Amino acid sequence: MSADEAASLVKNGDNVGFSGFTHAGCPKVVPVAIAKLAEAEHAKGNPFKIGMFTGASTGDSIDGALARAHAIKFRTPYQTNKDLRSAINSGEVPYFDMHLSSLAQEIRYGFLGGVDIAIIEACDVTEDGEIVPTCGVGISPTIAQKAKIVIVELNTWNPKGMRGMHDIVELASPPHRQEIPVYTVRDRIGKDHLKVDPSKIIVVKSNTPNEGGSFAPVDEVTTKIGNNVANFFIKEMAEGRMPKTFLPVQSGVGNIANAVLAAMGESKEIPDFEVYTEVIQDAVIDLMESGRIKFASGCSLTVSNPCIEKVYKNLEFFKERIVLRPSEISNNQEVVRRLGVIAINTALEADIFGNINSTHVMGTKMMNGIGGSGDFTRGSYVSIFVTPSTAKDGKISAFVPSVAHEDHSEHSVKIIISEYGVADLRGKSPRQRAEEIIEKCAHPEYRPLLREYLNNNVQGQTPLDIYNCYAFHKAFLETGDMRNVKWENK
Repeated sequence: MSADEAASLVKNGDNVGFSGFTHAGCPKVVPVAIAKLAEAEHAKGNPFKIGMFTGASTGDSIDGALARAHAIKFRTPYQTNKDLRSAINSGEVPYFDMHLSSLAQEIRYGFLGGVDIAIIEACDVTEDGEIVPTCGVGISPTIAQKAKIVIVELNTWNPKGMRGMHDIVELASPPHRQEIPVYTVRDRIGKDHLKVDPSKIIVVKSNTPNEGGSFAPVDEVTTKIGNNVANFFIKEMAEGRMPKTFLPVQSGVGNIANAVLAAMGESKEIPDFEVYTEVIQDAVIDLMESGRIKFASGCSLTVSNPCIEKVYKNLEFFKERIVLRPSEISNNQEVVRRLGVIAINTALEADIFGNINSTHVMGTKMMNGIGGSGDFTRGSYVSIFVTPSTAKDGKISAFVPSVAHEDHSEHSVKIIISEYGVADLRGKSPRQRAEEIIEKCAHPEYRPLLREYLNNNVQGQTPLDIYNCYAFHKAFLETGDMRNVKWENK
């Protein structure tokens, strides 16, 4: 079928599952055709909205096009598109944030309604129903199984030779679920393709490049954060708290993650290592070529277009060193704990007691979502959160008396790292954690204010002053600068 013909199969009110994880592996021509269909129906005065299940965020061809067409009935589990974010924060699009590892099984359990149509980007599809994904897997096995119609967007921009890079498996539902037999980063436990009833499959051909833009370049602050992370690892190995052979690493998405990996790669004291993560970024590919990263397991190749073209030109080399899995495997806490994965994720905001806000600006405006940070944090060998100490030219402190929204509690957060240093929260009381974070991580301009808050004579296990815990946020909302904080007298 053409993209328009396939889009016409989607009806108002349908729940649609999309392949991919970030922009990687996402369909591109059929979603745009659905958006055009929605606009045409709206012009006629007819309603047209769909529910959207995705692996994670998507490219603009999905989230952007459908948000601008006002065609979204609901959205889960993660997003990064500015138009969709605006629609969510205005209340137009109902959005429910979820741990990425949970979505596939909650669809199978029937918690979220059925899947009417799955749209999956593939580099190959066979007459007997074998579908080979492209750069991302996400929730593709589950939506392909559950959907009544599977639209395969056969994108010839991606080589058929990708077959063999994927490890596709779907977990059984309780009470018959067994252990996930991934005992090393390199283990493969499934097939190199999705298997779907061919009678459900409709093929739409395309030749469309990925939507992989570059992340912001590494700067002085992110370089310092990366070096602090690398030095922390060196110290942990020297003092016997981490094996000298090192452990698999998970790093989040973005320029800080790239800076961390770059610093690790440059360190002569950190041995060659493996990656067990959700998104494989440009820095991983670069370190793999240099031999510093030996193997990478992930859910997607979330890389720039020049980088993926480099992978495709040397596909046999990378197929021996990369495996792409469904998100319920790549992000599974059972596997993360078994392998001893070191989790490194980015905080939007941290409070002085160790609680982390990953999602909401000023407690109300959704940024992106929790993503896989919770999946890795709870199961990790050691959980690390990284953040620059300030934002908006120093007008916002990343370290506050109390986070405006809590995604990760103090019980899960072990290490916090900024450009100023490393706060080790292990084995410390709330007050001790606060002193550590203020002295090691907060910006010097904000340290006196944070100490003043901490030393306000509140009694109890956690010295939380409910009259003043959001004074930083209030100062920013009223004056545009957290440094203009005013304490409330009790």
